[in-house]
Amino acid sequence: MTNGSRNDKLNAWVKEAADLCRPDAIQWCDGSRAEYDRMMALLKERGMAVPLAKRPNSFLFRTDPSDVARVEDRTYISTRSQEDAGPTNNWVLPDDLKRTMRGLYDGCMKGRTMYVIPFSMGPVGSPISKIGVELTDSPYVVCNMHIMTRVGTSVMEALGPTGGFIPCLHSIGAPLEKGQKDALWPCAPIEKKYISHFPEENLIWSYGSGYGGNALLGKKCFALRIATNMARREGWMAEHMLIMRLTNPEGKRFHIAAAFPSACGKTNLAMMQPSIKGWKCECIGDDIAWMKVRGDGRLHAINPESGFFGVAPGTSYDTNPMAMDTLKENIIFTNCALTDDGDVWWEGMADAPPHAIDWKGRDWTPASREDAAHPNARFTAPAAQCPVICPDWEDPEGVPIDIFIFGGRRSSAVPLVTEAFSWDHGVFMGATAASETTSANIGAVGNLRRDPFAMKPFLGYHMGDYFQHWLAMGDRLGTKAPRIFYVNWFRKSAEGKFLWPGFSDNSRALKWMCERVDGTVGARETPIGLMPRDGDLDLSGLDIAKDNMKALMDVDLKEWKAEVPDIEKHFALFGDRLPARLRKQLEEMKKRLG
Repeated sequence: MTNGSRNDKLNAWVKEAADLCRPDAIQWCDGSRAEYDRMMALLKERGMAVPLAKRPNSFLFRTDPSDVARVEDRTYISTRSQEDAGPTNNWVLPDDLKRTMRGLYDGCMKGRTMYVIPFSMGPVGSPISKIGVELTDSPYVVCNMHIMTRVGTSVMEALGPTGGFIPCLHSIGAPLEKGQKDALWPCAPIEKKYISHFPEENLIWSYGSGYGGNALLGKKCFALRIATNMARREGWMAEHMLIMRLTNPEGKRFHIAAAFPSACGKTNLAMMQPSIKGWKCECIGDDIAWMKVRGDGRLHAINPESGFFGVAPGTSYDTNPMAMDTLKENIIFTNCALTDDGDVWWEGMADAPPHAIDWKGRDWTPASREDAAHPNARFTAPAAQCPVICPDWEDPEGVPIDIFIFGGRRSSAVPLVTEAFSWDHGVFMGATAASETTSANIGAVGNLRRDPFAMKPFLGYHMGDYFQHWLAMGDRLGTKAPRIFYVNWFRKSAEGKFLWPGFSDNSRALKWMCERVDGTVGARETPIGLMPRDGDLDLSGLDIAKDNMKALMDVDLKEWKAEVPDIEKHFALFGDRLPARLRKQLEEMKKRLG
């Protein structure tokens, strides 16, 4: 695929972008293994890709230290009205933002090739999937998009001569003059980085960063910030959620979608191996869920991605053995350390090597003052390689969702597991979700940060309107709506020790949820929701002190009353766009608390 497409609209857009960015060449991507190998050979030749002797067809990249993470303060939702972007987003008028970015794009691909990447978010041809086309001057982006999305010829066939697509323009912002030596990680300085979304046009423009979600525009940019707008307009849901299947010993399947802020164990839960005998867990997705109401009146979910873009530090055979088994071959590692025997290493993975090359390319030993891997070091891995990937993970119809889970990292107040009284109460739970910050979040460690539905950095419109969309979806689903639960794996004792073992034992809370859906187990009513009665949670084979279980299930009215002013302050952010039904839920909770 070298000379354009049958789609006139696409050809015209590629020409318009090329006239502005002025690349030396244009290459249309076909998604083949040969293309991937060519791109990686080019990156090796440039010194960017370091082959790993210990992992077949796997490579390590080191970014510029200024280009290591999502740049939330350089991420924009650009709408004609600032009110539509809402209080949780950075906003600039579309005309002003485009004027600035056109100036940056002018000649930005000189000395480079523009790659045209046709990609499908979700299985090609699924009624829940959408097509995008990313233009980029980064071969690293091409290789990552090969893993994270479905790229190439089959997408072009699905697009056809008249099909619509989401245009995604990306440049690293580092033109090359003739004879100029390229940087090992070319990018623009931080003040020239822009990750811009124009939801009224379904348009994404990104400039200056070559890293992660700033550059792989199918990820947060399309799959959440633009897709949330499309979902609201079209009556579906685009959520920052893992998707998993739990199968009980009798063979009954339950499908769960769960939203957690960063550093709360989302990927670990998606790939969990249950500690309860006879139960099986399979992963459908670890990050994003697109859900539509299908013919049976139920909400069906697909994982729009085809790979995992996971945080490496902390991932180990103790915390997530299935992720570790996924990473044996065909992986792109970014900002990890390189061991002397040609493998990668990161903090929390295993015993430290005696010597390594750190993520900045410097000698490192366990005595070094800085970490060997960047805290946001990543792996890009094909989902199909996961040993517990669900056989139906690419079913074009999606899987019917039975349960929604929200949660966060809370050392006190929030019990292990709570069920919502109703859909509206569940939306209230999601809308008030909070987590104590870690090094992975913004702000001082330990601060409480409200992160509604784990969507604060990813929602493409006003958060109050988003709450209303959730309420409207519940009205539409009626009795076929998923049940909603809230979990907290991170409650601590007075001595600061975790009360719950977590990881595979989280299956015990999930089993109770499935039994609630089945109607085979009861619950006790508390001021904050329905909770397991004594003996309802399956603790077989688990050595946990009675006092710890009591503390895990405790609802301290004083602590919860202290939450109320913070929730009121949080709700005040959304002004008259906060749905009255959520104000009502808050008033009802206050009454229950006495």
